[in-house]
Amino acid sequence: MSGAVGRMIKLAAVELNAVIENDADIGTDAGTANQQTESSVPEIDPMHVRIVEALLFAASEPLDPRALSAALPPGTDMKLLLADLQKHYEPRGVNLVNVAGKWQFRTAKDLSFLLQKEAVTERKLSRAAIETMAIIAYHQPVTRAEIEDIRGVMVSKGTVDALM
Repeated sequence: MSGAVGRMIKLAAVELNAVIENDADIGTDAGTANQQTESSVPEIDPMHVRIVEALLFAASEPLDPRALSAALPPGTDMKLLLADLQKHYEPRGVNLVNVAGKWQFRTAKDLSFLLQKEAVTERKLSRAAIETMAIIAYHQPVTRAEIEDIRGVMVSKGTVDALM
């Protein structure tokens, strides 16, 4: 893992601990913990989702769940958080995908055509093509026979086609 991602994870962990301590200082009601009775669906803390989302968005390479859980309190259900984020981003332009056991945001497959890049490759002209082009530029309009007469050699079809 790169140093920048590691620093981001440590920073996120420090900020999360500050938020948790701030909640405790405000006097969060102990009764809310009692209200969360055992249920079949565990609660997802929105702050944990935001932290995981921010780490994945800022990472330059896919992150594994252990690296993500380092920024969260112990006992956080990473599978549940990642599944929730994956479900949230499913209909959007970017999707959360699992790549070789690591997670990263990628462009939705149905929009990939928008990001195709057409590269223009420049071919270097041969010496004969440069000479021919110079003759054409200086003596316009000029015929193939006149170009051959000036150059003293035959002009190949490939040279003229390359210039066209």
